[in-house]
Amino acid sequence: ELVQKIKEAAGTITERFEIVLVEDGSPDTSWVEIEKECEKDERVKGVRLSRNFGQHFAITAALAHAKGSAVVVMDCDLQDDPKHIPELFHKLSEGHDIVYAKRDTRNYSFIKNLFSRMFYKVISWISNFDLDPNIGNYTILSRKAVDAFLSFNDYRRGYLFVLNWLGFRRAHITVEHHTRGQGSSSYSVGRLIALALDMALSYSDKPLRLSIYSGLVFSAMSFGGIILVLVRYFQGNLLPGWASTIIAVMLIGGLLMVFLGIIGLYVSKMFEQTKQRPFYLVQDTINLQS
Repeated sequence: ELVQKIKEAAGTITERFEIVLVEDGSPDTSWVEIEKECEKDERVKGVRLSRNFGQHFAITAALAHAKGSAVVVMDCDLQDDPKHIPELFHKLSEGHDIVYAKRDTRNYSFIKNLFSRMFYKVISWISNFDLDPNIGNYTILSRKAVDAFLSFNDYRRGYLFVLNWLGFRRAHITVEHHTRGQGSSSYSVGRLIALALDMALSYSDKPLRLSIYSGLVFSAMSFGGIILVLVRYFQGNLLPGWASTIIAVMLIGGLLMVFLGIIGLYVSKMFEQTKQRPFYLVQDTINLQS
């Protein structure tokens, strides 16, 4: 259904198009279905990764194999309707390099919508990128934007974050967002939180700055406490204060552990980057040159 709808939409622009389907370690029979579609039409290309590398690396693999002067990126669940491809293309033709498909509504569950909006709010604040929760991966890029994206060598990457960092001339069109036809999203609340943490550490040093500011605040509070103790001492009214001392020690100790954890995560990101591992590994391709 996905392939047929893309053919109908892209065919209104030109017959010289390709459809690159990336199978990112799927547990079902997706690759078998991709093979069938590739046999029917050589314009359909298949890229099978050696294991599940994650959505953003799969998008990178797709862009690396796409040869068009304009490249549409979309998910395969048909929540983003391929019929908007001509609109995206015509908007791109007005002189833009990146065009987003902005959803008029988000057809997710209440809980997922709530956590998703919280995710975007927190990430926008931490990363200093103005991210719109109604904008997803459904986009069209000029060849210049695709080449710029592929030159981005950060090991930890988020598709929309990289596009924001690239700049270029951007625009959007408004589209409807359909409910998911079948299956369920692999992005649970836990994965959203992990992704938020990943992106926050990859695109901003604000968590480190916050730890410094917190440290200064608690240092100022401790100096105030020292002055209070000295005043009480000279007044001969010094209280034992065992409980308050233990609470303060536990609070400061806990904060130190949190801040050390933040620093450790940054160090781990540096470690991952310096290993220079490939972003993904391709196991098989169909209708593509090696």
